[in-house]
Order: sequence, then C-alpha cells, then structure tokens
Amino acid sequence: MKERLEIINERYNHLTEELLKPEVYEDYKKMQEVSKEKNSIEKIVEAYKKYNSVLDDIEAAKEMMKDVEMKDFAAEELENLHKEQEELEHKLKIMLLPKDPNDEKNVIIEIRGAAGGDEANIFAGDLFRMYSKYAEKQGWKLEVTHEVPGESGGYAQIEFMLSGESVYSKLKYESGAHRVQRVPETESQGRVHTSTATVLVMPEAEEIDIEIKDSDIRVDITRSSGAGGQCVNTTDSAVRITHLPTNIVVYCQVERSQIKNKERAMQILKTRLYDLRQREQEEKLGNERRSKIGTGDRAEKIRTYNYPQNRLTDHRINYTVMHLDKIMEGDLEDLIEALIAEDERMRLEHDGQ
Repeated sequence: MKERLEIINERYNHLTEELLKPEVYEDYKKMQEVSKEKNSIEKIVEAYKKYNSVLDDIEAAKEMMKDVEMKDFAAEELENLHKEQEELEHKLKIMLLPKDPNDEKNVIIEIRGAAGGDEANIFAGDLFRMYSKYAEKQGWKLEVTHEVPGESGGYAQIEFMLSGESVYSKLKYESGAHRVQRVPETESQGRVHTSTATVLVMPEAEEIDIEIKDSDIRVDITRSSGAGGQCVNTTDSAVRITHLPTNIVVYCQVERSQIKNKERAMQILKTRLYDLRQREQEEKLGNERRSKIGTGDRAEKIRTYNYPQNRLTDHRINYTVMHLDKIMEGDLEDLIEALIAEDERMRLEHDGQ
C-alpha cells in the first residue's frame, strides 16, 4: 500500500507542476485533462499526508515515553494516535480500491409495476416520486423520456433520466425487485397486500461506449399521447427504435420535435446496449459479480416497504429503519451510505483474497 501511495503522491506533484506550465495553461483541453486527473487523486494525497503526519507523531510520542514525567501523557497520546492510524489505513485502503468507471455518469432509470396489478402500478408511481424527491435534494435534473400510466394511478412503466454529479455512484444499488406491503385503497376488508415493482438503473452510455450501425435498427414514427406527462402533443413526433440483433425496443415522446425524440431514443438504446454488454461481461467474471451487493437482476428482491409498521428493510445488507415515511419523501442518504459502506467492505474482503 505504501508503494502505491508514494506513486500517487509523486503523480500528484507532477500534475501540479504541469498546471503551472504556460503550454498547458494555454491549451484548454489539456488543462482540463490534467486538472481532472489531479482532482481525482487529491483526497488520497491529503489522507496520505495526514497518515504520514500521524506516523511522525507516533515516533515523537515514543520518544516522549522515555521522559518519566511525560510518560502518562505520552501513553494516552500513543493510544489515540494508534487508533487514528488504524482509521486512516482503513480509509486509504478503500480509496485505493479500483473505481467503477461508471460512477460519474448520469443514469437512465426504468420502473415497472410487476406482481400485484393496479397496486403494483401505484407503488411504481410512489417509487418514481421517491427518486424524484431524492434527486431534488441532490440538485439533479430529472427528465421523463417515456411513461405508460396505470389505469388506477401510478405507472405500468416509466422511464426517466437523472443528470448531475456522480448520479450512478449513488443509485447503482437500486436495481431489482422492490416489494410493498400495505392495505390498498381498493381493499374493503383492510387486509394487507403484497405487491412488487421492478427498478432498473443504467449508466448513460457515452459516444465512445457503443456504436450502432444503421442497418441494425428500425425506426418507427408514431403519434404522441403526451409529452412527459405535462402536456398533450398529438403530432406524429414520437419515435420507436427497434434494435434488430437484440430485439431491444425503446420509445421516446418527451420532445415535440421528431428529430430530438430520435436523438434521445438513440441515447437510451445505447444505454440499454451498454448495460447489456456490462451484464454479459460480469457473467463471465462470476467471482467479481458475487463480490458486489446484488446482481441488479429484475427478479432479485432487494427491499421491502412495510407501510403498516412504517418499516423499510434492505435484504442485501440486513438494514432496517422504522421511518419509511421519510424514505418515501426522498430521505435516502443514510440507506445509500449504508449500501456504499457494505459494498466497500465486501470489495476489500474480495481484494484481500
């Protein structure tokens, strides 16, 4: 670990010097690249400097132990410093774990009502509202790209994009089956029903990620039923694209312009193909896949929302809280932090094998 940290520290110093050179400063693209790399390792360098400072303080405290009058004070100081050393070593190990290349990306999320009929669709709508509230708290931008409203409310399917800082790093654990236990409004006997909705979170594909041949797609233009649920657009501007090799179908009607809808639909298609490619690669690397929290498969039950007891349970990390009402208002930060912490623990364990 020490060697890796020294290499990173040297690289940081080199990048700092590079930014002072006129030829770099005058080349905007080059300056951006250097600044981005420097910023990406800055926290590691800061933690490493603090770690070295603690090691120096430990040596100073050991010297102080030789002084009879200062021995008790030095012993207490050593105990605190050793604790800080352990904490920093753990922090640095986490920082040195390989970064998920998708963490900084925007996401496209698809939510579908699954088992439970109308109640499942209503729950899908509740999940959409929960993520919308969380996105608002994070300062992210939300755009609905496709929706199929449920007959009794909610959505049979809704697809939307979230754009902002490090969106995927926060929401990548949300894929899977979400189960709700509550008394539906249509239930006259007051019985608790169980329904499910599925969530799929995909990192937005970039131009360099996926290339699609014109011969591999079929584009159909249809009449829009409504743009993003906010206004009715009855022009022939909705676009449906079918990817022939995989039979993946995407639909976009959020824009009034047929051209813009096609551009968005192509972006969604690239994202779906990128997600498919990632899953195939992870299947080949079975051991790595098992070292992650969940598989992201639709069928995997990841969480239960129990309304009568105001309880939420994430089954992957045995995490339970008794304030479901706050969770449904977008208060997801503690849950997401717990998922990140457990993911890091599992990766550290896997890395050490």
